[in-house]
Amino acid sequence: MPASQPRSRARDRNNVLNRAEFLSLNQPLKGNQESRSSGRKQSGQAGAAGAQNNNSKERRQSQQLPEEDCMQLNPSFKGIAFNSLLAIDICMSKRLGVCANTASSWGSARSMINLLGITGHGIPWIAGTLICLVKSSTLAGQEVLMNLLLALLLDIMSVAGLQKLAKRKGPYDVNPGLLDYLTMDTYAFPAGHASRAAMLSKFFLNHLVLAIPLRILLVLWAFCVGFSRVMIGRHHITDVLSGFVFGYLQFRLVELIWMSSNTCQMLISIW
Repeated sequence: MPASQPRSRARDRNNVLNRAEFLSLNQPLKGNQESRSSGRKQSGQAGAAGAQNNNSKERRQSQQLPEEDCMQLNPSFKGIAFNSLLAIDICMSKRLGVCANTASSWGSARSMINLLGITGHGIPWIAGTLICLVKSSTLAGQEVLMNLLLALLLDIMSVAGLQKLAKRKGPYDVNPGLLDYLTMDTYAFPAGHASRAAMLSKFFLNHLVLAIPLRILLVLWAFCVGFSRVMIGRHHITDVLSGFVFGYLQFRLVELIWMSSNTCQMLISIW
């Protein structure tokens, strides 16, 4: 009998049905159950902690990302319309930039278009106004020229300020010229040449006695100066249109603060 008991115990050990992994299917051991439950709890806690960490990382990344990089799932009608108009503006401006570089379709005419743009630059107009002011001998002429000088200085400073705020670049990577750097006309919005051309044409139409052909030529000149900036790739179409509007508003402002003849004479005497 004592010898048979060790043999039966050895058989029980060798029997695969008596192993723990098979017993756990019907009657799991307490130690295994507790270890598994603790493992599940730990894995659940680790998963919850990992999910919280992922959520916190996503929140931080979404807070750090700029607004333009965040996808809007529900854009408004105004946003869709604005983005559509902006895309049309960029596409049309690039197509009209026929003189943006020498390899463009009208690249051979780039120098002539640049020369047309110089006629609307601020430095030549300021220099010409000062020369005419020195040579003028009439009170009416000096009054008009002093207010014209005020309008030119106001145009240069206001356009430079708006461009610094907007910091919009042109449709092509075209470097500004030396005269553009002198007047701080380095960005695209609003177009300084278009603003100046619109302001000057309106100023001359109101304060100079001109024949009808000269009036038509003056308006065409302002339009060609603004359009030339699109052709050389420096400005978008909306930049030029906004420049025209801004130039007209500047003219209205100069009319409101118009300096009288006495004020102009006092400034000339001080100068």
